[in-house]
Amino acid sequence: MTFHRYALYWTPPPGPFAAFGSAWLGWNILTGEAMAHPPAPFSLVEITKRPRKYGLHATLKAPFRLAEGHSEAALFEAAKAAAAHLAPFDLPRLQVRRIGRFLALTPTAPSPSLMRTAAHLVEALDPFRAPPTEAELAKRRAKRLSPAQDALLARWGYPYVMEEFRFHLTLTGPLASEEVAPVADYLDTALAPHLGPHRVSDVTLCGEDGEGRFHEISRLPLRG
Repeated sequence: MTFHRYALYWTPPPGPFAAFGSAWLGWNILTGEAMAHPPAPFSLVEITKRPRKYGLHATLKAPFRLAEGHSEAALFEAAKAAAAHLAPFDLPRLQVRRIGRFLALTPTAPSPSLMRTAAHLVEALDPFRAPPTEAELAKRRAKRLSPAQDALLARWGYPYVMEEFRFHLTLTGPLASEEVAPVADYLDTALAPHLGPHRVSDVTLCGEDGEGRFHEISRLPLRG
């Protein structure tokens, strides 16, 4: 399969949490398959439309095109080496939280290990990242970035890295104000068995296909 962009994510390993997320969003990033949504008192087709193509994941290094002269095979080897320098750690317990107009899972406590992991992957793999186009920069800057975020965008091609990094697993697209409470209540109950804490022992190299859907390429063990 030919991929147009690549990313480093944390994805839950195969198991009940990953299965719930795949069905909730309608896309299994591990297997590259569309999934049937579970019954719910609202339209999952509509509220998960935007995040569906990404599958259940938390971004560590945001999607990027390969720079000229680099190959997927070389990226894989570099990502595997970068992961091998990092130590496994425990992700704090998660919680359903509103971020702007969407709902996501976020840690209930800070994690220096998580921040170090994301920063290391962003920096180590930056040589493989093609610079963003002017249109891509303009799209990012249309979201009213802070001066610090704009500087990070210019340096790393993405504004929410390093000190601006915020770990989250997106669960919905934008919700109407009256949808937030019932969807959040439903998720609080449905996700109660899956909130962790979770052991982060690997990261996932993923690729975006021609239809914009992300697929797991390889899980890369943390061996530091």
